[in-house]
Amino acid sequence: MEPFKLIHPNDQHAAIASSGAANVKFIAGGTNLIDLMKLDIEKPAQLVDINSLKLQTIEALPNGSVRIGALVKNSDLAYHPVIVKNYPVLSEALLSGASPQLRNMATVGGNLLQRTRCPYFYDTSFPCNKRVPGSGCSAINGYNRNNAVLGTSTQCIATHPSDMCVAMAALGAIVHVEGLTGKRQIPFHEFHLLPEQTPQYETTLKHGELITAVELPPIRYSAKSHYLKVRDRHSYEFALASAAVALNVSNGRIEAARVALGGVGTKPWRSVEAEKALVGAAADEQSYRNAAEAALNGAKPFKDNAFKIELAKRTLVRALKTVGGMS
Repeated sequence: MEPFKLIHPNDQHAAIASSGAANVKFIAGGTNLIDLMKLDIEKPAQLVDINSLKLQTIEALPNGSVRIGALVKNSDLAYHPVIVKNYPVLSEALLSGASPQLRNMATVGGNLLQRTRCPYFYDTSFPCNKRVPGSGCSAINGYNRNNAVLGTSTQCIATHPSDMCVAMAALGAIVHVEGLTGKRQIPFHEFHLLPEQTPQYETTLKHGELITAVELPPIRYSAKSHYLKVRDRHSYEFALASAAVALNVSNGRIEAARVALGGVGTKPWRSVEAEKALVGAAADEQSYRNAAEAALNGAKPFKDNAFKIELAKRTLVRALKTVGGMS
């Protein structure tokens, strides 16, 4: 680990003002950042400790949405009664990730910025375009069982690891940020970037911008939602495939749908194609299978992860069955 300076600003404006210099990182729970620093993957010259900022509240807004402060702990969010009742897909996603100890430390803002667990990214003896742009992607011709099949490029096939982000993608969350030039709101589908030719850039955050909150918009049927995660072991493991779904079913037909996939994409994967296949269709197994085919259309398998395509389809069908039943 490289030497670094640690500062503790007392308010949000001071925190943002201190982030303008090069090679500065915000830190809250540090459950991912500290690991990366120990491995010499992240080498910040200065850390800005934001734990004293007043970003720990969960509040219902007049328009029916829910605003979640960036410093809310994953465990607190998962067990919050409003989330459990109205957004069960988010609660289930959070509780399926990491361990209780990590969930007690990890924050919502930090989870949004969680970096891939591709083994070649973590091992600095191998080339990795995320770590060193232009050095190559070792996973493409290496062992790639856990890598992505959606959103890949010739530069990177790393999978996005977050469970929480898959649920938030399905819910169409909005990320609130503030930086030196002011405040802005980022739709969730625009927050994470595809690797394309620049995999070192993972989000649309500008230098020095601080995530302040995530807003869950009011979705009338969000209580009818579910997160299903398939993994090698039940505890403390990343997804091989996961599905976050919400359905509005009336008289045996699907009136509205939200679908997102995890474990298979280079970013949290909202599938508008699956949603279009579902809306207007009967709530039955054939419709769910059609949606799964649409969701994985265009998936690109690699040497060790071709199984993920069928696994993701079956995971999605099962999640849809759980929420929508069978007409």
